[in-house]
Amino acid sequence: MIELEGVPELIDPVMVAAFEGWNDAGDAASTAVAHLDREWKGEVFAALDAEDYYDFQVNRPTVFLDNGVRKITWPTTRLSVVRVGGDKPRDLVLVRGIEPSMRWRSFCNELLAFAHELGVEMVVILGALLGDTPHTRPVPVSGVTSDPDLARTMDLEETRYEGPTGIVGILQEACTHAGVPAVSLWAAVPHYVSQPPNPKATLALLNRLEDLIGLRIPLGELPEDARAWQVGVDQLAAEDSEVAEYVQTLEEARDTAELPEASGEAIAREFERYLRRREPGTGPGGPGVATEGDAFLRDPGSGRTRPPKPTRPGPEAVPGAEAAEGAEDAPDPDVPEPSAGSAAGSPGTDAGPESSTESSTGSSSATEPDEARSTGTEAEPSTDAGADGNGDTDGESDK
Repeated sequence: MIELEGVPELIDPVMVAAFEGWNDAGDAASTAVAHLDREWKGEVFAALDAEDYYDFQVNRPTVFLDNGVRKITWPTTRLSVVRVGGDKPRDLVLVRGIEPSMRWRSFCNELLAFAHELGVEMVVILGALLGDTPHTRPVPVSGVTSDPDLARTMDLEETRYEGPTGIVGILQEACTHAGVPAVSLWAAVPHYVSQPPNPKATLALLNRLEDLIGLRIPLGELPEDARAWQVGVDQLAAEDSEVAEYVQTLEEARDTAELPEASGEAIAREFERYLRRREPGTGPGGPGVATEGDAFLRDPGSGRTRPPKPTRPGPEAVPGAEAAEGAEDAPDPDVPEPSAGSAAGSPGTDAGPESSTESSTGSSSATEPDEARSTGTEAEPSTDAGADGNGDTDGESDK
């Protein structure tokens, strides 16, 4: 049994985890957990022994100077706790690290031991995969679970994925077998602009997490960063006619798949989020004033929400951050299904279904979960991230 000294009794705790590597295209998932840790000033209370789970030739330790003294930081997974105040305070246990190189079952068992000791009520694992999705549209985010009852009560997809998986998929299954409710949220990242960071995908994950656990998450500068990121990609695409044409093809395929109007449920969720962000003192405009970022990248179902006016000259930012939960093309974390736009090959890239698009950061079009339908791509994550499962065993998510 794990003895946790100095950790107070937690209130309705939820564990939120993300791992760098194969399941983290554009570093979107790990950046999301880092954002929560930073905004809520998390306190690290435990770290897994790096010797047990990491190959240091794959994930090398780093040396740094601290007041002239040389110190070493070892690659590992750390756990921190944050308390979210308000009328109904709640605690989050944040897990952030690198996909392990070995002993995955022991790794998951150790995390579950912490969850049991802390009384965690649910585990939410964040992931990101590459797919045939245009950067000009809301980022598709899908939620999947292996628990049929949880799928019904929380309006999630029940994973049907079969194939290679990563630590996200393994941890979700371990939770299911241990009787711990677990959900995976997957964001689809455009494969033609896969290098990190991707603040737009990070923002989409946080928005979906906010809806899932019913907490208002402070977004800080993320909305503005997402806007700037999109403007930058717009400019780069405009300089290459071939890329611009490909993006247009993806847009047409995405819009065609989203022709049906937004569902009443999606509109209700969007309205609830809007009201949450109008609470007194939540924005720079003062009490009861929503910030412009709150309206950015919102898509109640069709992806056609009008974007806010740009704050500086240049191409107008196109909304896109959170795809409607029911969006048909939302990335199915474990194995995205072929999308309408996948037939068109990307410039210099073979992006058809079942193909894996290599990410510039080492993560490739991971489409393992049933949830990765954002782009409908069936491409599998690339295998160039460092951990053991990076190439063959770490699929995208377990669906």
